[in-house]
Amino acid sequence: MCKLNLLTYLFFSLRTTTIFFFLLLLHFELQMRQFPMKSKKFYIILIGVLLSCASVYAQQAEKSKLQQQAEAAVANGNPVNARSLYIKAFESYATKGQTAQGVKCGVKATALYNRENKYKEAFELLRSIDQSIANNRQLSAKSKAALYYQTSRERFQMYLKMRRSNSAEDQLGAMERHMKRSVDESIQNDYLYNRTIYYYSFGQIENGNASFKEMATRLTASREYDKVDSVYKALIANGRRSNNANLVAQSYGSYIVWKDSVADIKHAEEISALQKQIASHEATIAEKDGSLSSRKTVIISLITLTAILAALLVIGLVVLLRFIILTRRQKKTIKMQKEIIALKAQFIGNISGQMNPTIQKLDSNLPEVKGLKDFISHIQTLSDLETSDNEPLETEETQINPFCQEQADVVRSRILPSVTLAVNAPNMRAKLYIPFVSHIIQHLLIQAALHTPENGHITLEFKKRGPHKHQFLISNTGTQIPEEERENMFKPFIKVHDLTQGDGLGLPICKQMAMKMNGDIHIDPEFTRGTRFILDLVE
Repeated sequence: MCKLNLLTYLFFSLRTTTIFFFLLLLHFELQMRQFPMKSKKFYIILIGVLLSCASVYAQQAEKSKLQQQAEAAVANGNPVNARSLYIKAFESYATKGQTAQGVKCGVKATALYNRENKYKEAFELLRSIDQSIANNRQLSAKSKAALYYQTSRERFQMYLKMRRSNSAEDQLGAMERHMKRSVDESIQNDYLYNRTIYYYSFGQIENGNASFKEMATRLTASREYDKVDSVYKALIANGRRSNNANLVAQSYGSYIVWKDSVADIKHAEEISALQKQIASHEATIAEKDGSLSSRKTVIISLITLTAILAALLVIGLVVLLRFIILTRRQKKTIKMQKEIIALKAQFIGNISGQMNPTIQKLDSNLPEVKGLKDFISHIQTLSDLETSDNEPLETEETQINPFCQEQADVVRSRILPSVTLAVNAPNMRAKLYIPFVSHIIQHLLIQAALHTPENGHITLEFKKRGPHKHQFLISNTGTQIPEEERENMFKPFIKVHDLTQGDGLGLPICKQMAMKMNGDIHIDPEFTRGTRFILDLVE
């Protein structure tokens, strides 16, 4: 017992410490990672489902309240109330598919009907019980046979009480069939007991003696002494009713002999049990004597492990503190980086704002001046996108086909006459933030027009990719963009541009707009007949 208590304490300490560390690390891990709200809801729903399943399982594993109330009514000597509650419990179990428990309650209600000689009600209830057994297709043939045996036995006992020999014999035959199908030893013993009672009850003494001998052998071997005793008493009572003195004397003599043999058996069993108990105590004493020398070792080991556990706890706290400090440093670094980006954007915006009055005085017809004005405007737009708040944009329901046709008409004048511009968009509605989506599509169509050779093709498509996800695809035939240049096309200020030929900020601005709409824009790597840009959007 000492070893067991010490080991239990050790296991509890290790388990408690492990859970403590796990919860602390999980807490700070969740602070470091910003899980999406949908994932959190999923975890909460999953835990709720698991708890609900556990609750249902616990309810099914215990007795119903109706059955408990019925048993209490029997204990309090109220058979009428008990019978009503047993019937309700049977009906409740049958509805839930718990047939075995329902049959148990129904049979008890039948026995209470039988006690009051209400045979009609009892037989009707037994028919309902048989129907519930037949309706349960999940039960095996053996299980059904064991349940049918119970209802047949109740009918047999009522016919026995009513002294209807033929009907009792029919039910005895049904009990035998169900007994063989169930392959249950306890049912076999019960069948022998009831068969013996039947023979003696209706004067079939020879058959009763043979059946009794077989039954007594089996029941005595399985220590079911009460059933053998009740058969002897029934045999003696039957002899007295029939005024058969020889039967009474013979039965009583056999009963006394059997009682003495059973007493000897019980006495031998008690001696054997005492001998086993003595041997067990001697083994316990020997084990305790042998454990005295090892207790010191166990205690020393426990102290050592406790010290190691405390050291691990200290080390864990140190690691945890370092983790907290590192987390704070990372948060501080991220905050500083955001501030630097905001200051940079503000600085660029201030420069463009200061240059704008001077640039406006220059001749806009000059290509250099026009390029410079566009460059300053693009810088200001990019700066505004980077520093704007991440608040949700107000989208609106839009008819896709007319919207795409409108964007194509805006840029159609810039396309070569030999180049075809096709729109492939379904007649459906989607939620869009029109300013950003129009800007991105028009910019991509203009770029496609500039890089599509004569007799080429430009296509604007719309595809539904999910309940809340869709795509705009802008493709053109011609020379493909080299793979090594694709990665940097959406990054601003990567290389120096001739402002008269463009400033390279168009695609970075489109990228920022797409991200503001919780979407993205990229080049399709699988498109080989030219170039295809894909704008992914999520409602």
